[in-house]
Amino acid sequence: MIKSLLIANRGEIACRIIRTAREMGIRTIAVYSDADAKALHVRQADEAVHIGPSPAATSYLVGEKIIAAAKATGAEAIHPGYGFLSENADFAAAVQAAGIIWVGPQPDSIRAMGLKDAAKKLMADAGVPVTPGYLGEDQSAERLQAEADAIGYPVLIKAVAGGGGKGMRKVDAAQQFLEMLESCKREAKASFGNDQVLLEKWITSPRHIEVQIFGDSHGNVVHLFERDCSLQRRHQKVIEEAPAPGMDEATRHDLCCAAIRAAKAVNYEGAGTVEFIADASEGLRADRIWFMEMNTRLQVEHPVTEEITDVDLVEWQLRVASGEAIPLRQDEIRIEGHAIEARLYAEDPAKGFLPSTGTLEFFSLPRAARPTRWQHSSSGEARELGFDGKVRIETGVEKGDTISPFYDPMIAKLIYRAEAREDAIVGLAKICSDSAVWPVKTNASFLHSLLVNPDFYEARLDTDFISSHEEELAFEAYEPPQWVLDTAAIRFISPRNVLSGFRLNAATNAAVGLSVNGMTLMAHSSPEPSYDKQQHSLYSEVGEQIFATDIGTTYRIVPARTDGGAHTSAHDGDILSPMPGKVIAVDVAKGDTVTVGQRLMVLEAMKMEHALTAPFDGIVTELNASEGAQVQVEALLARIEITDD
Repeated sequence: MIKSLLIANRGEIACRIIRTAREMGIRTIAVYSDADAKALHVRQADEAVHIGPSPAATSYLVGEKIIAAAKATGAEAIHPGYGFLSENADFAAAVQAAGIIWVGPQPDSIRAMGLKDAAKKLMADAGVPVTPGYLGEDQSAERLQAEADAIGYPVLIKAVAGGGGKGMRKVDAAQQFLEMLESCKREAKASFGNDQVLLEKWITSPRHIEVQIFGDSHGNVVHLFERDCSLQRRHQKVIEEAPAPGMDEATRHDLCCAAIRAAKAVNYEGAGTVEFIADASEGLRADRIWFMEMNTRLQVEHPVTEEITDVDLVEWQLRVASGEAIPLRQDEIRIEGHAIEARLYAEDPAKGFLPSTGTLEFFSLPRAARPTRWQHSSSGEARELGFDGKVRIETGVEKGDTISPFYDPMIAKLIYRAEAREDAIVGLAKICSDSAVWPVKTNASFLHSLLVNPDFYEARLDTDFISSHEEELAFEAYEPPQWVLDTAAIRFISPRNVLSGFRLNAATNAAVGLSVNGMTLMAHSSPEPSYDKQQHSLYSEVGEQIFATDIGTTYRIVPARTDGGAHTSAHDGDILSPMPGKVIAVDVAKGDTVTVGQRLMVLEAMKMEHALTAPFDGIVTELNASEGAQVQVEALLARIEITDD
């Protein structure tokens, strides 16, 4: 068995690997960049090595630094986690050449599945059904446009070296194709160093279903059933669950057998995921499910599989990398219950899901779900639910840690397992509702809205679910409910800050000014609130301030006299940088006439592209952005003024 392990990653997945390694008695070594010098994974590891500046390109993506750190610390093995170098065949080969154990598949297997076009051809030869599309070597814009026209719209452009939702664009009409192609190739080049693409037919009512497989060096391959990852935004998974709702045993058998054929075709070792796309317009059927790609690593959503199979996949990885056989036979792996995972991101749904950065001054994730009354179906029927399920939190941060702009903005993975899917949904919805984070914004309220949506509850799913339910899922909370303020007011009543009114034959009415996230509001207190605050909201007192969390939104409440003054808004036509980042494209010049919604420029930040558009028809009277420029949050990039009629 491996005795010492270097984790070539950071954040949540590094902490996850450290936990299992410690349980197995394995010494752990962390690596860290400047931004992560005080990170949780560094604090938890037995040893830590600095590998460079904050940008991943100069630290976590530099294989030579990782291998040097392993040699310097005497690490026997390297676990890459997910992302970064986890699917880099050259890095895996370099690790092995250095005499270090690679906790992952063989480099040849990674290469075989690394390019989506070659992988699809290989899968077709192995008898695995693949989606219709274009896999040709001619990458000219003219040829790709012609092929897309022939396939028929909508069509999906996909980077051949892509993954994690990067390098993918859906094109709805021919006139959009070239612009989308340019954006996709640019993102693919920046993310993977390869701008080649393939085309796929966009499937009607698509569901994203994937199968967890595992192989060893003794020729054994097993599956651990399927996950449904259909709820996505910008091709990035938001909520995942296992098993897939609506999957009958016959379809499950055919799907999992196809996944095993895929793994055996590349002599697969270790943890991997075979991803399929299903046309669910007539339910899940084996003849309407096609191979998309294979991820040659541990998946972000692996906890839901662990919860329904009672298997520690990281432990299996370490045992198989040590030369052992897979611990269980296929007939010993069974599905027990239902598990759902939600990705808690540092982003602001009210501002187009822009990433949010900063220090976690208040941070509390629930370890249990509180009972609730649940409106559980479109019929309006409600029932009281208690909780006998299991809560699992995977995170790489604690209170006081910083969410930086350099890496993926995921704060935590929230998982709930129960015997039935319905109870797992309710449990996870309460966990999201009760997740308290401040001042960093999160998508917790959005996740809650997804989970309580009747269509999700009834498993009416496809990958367009979020976009097609956009109005229902919109959540723009700023002011807390009045009863939250009234309860907080009780804490701050004093002769100096309360306005009290005498009422004949009635209780005295006391009013107090409160500052809520910097906004002054009035609240009214009474000795006995008429509502159950424990049912609806979580309160925590920290010194002279209260943090109240309601439906995933956290409010900092202090007496108005102790908090700052009013805030002024920017000029309506000011185009401000929503976060620190790099300007990668500027589409206008000073003096240009623009129309509402027209793209002005593109900002790259936190591994994503963000298009900044004109708020109304007007003229560009000021332009301070240039391609390649690094900008800070709220920097004035451009100014648009309305033209006189």
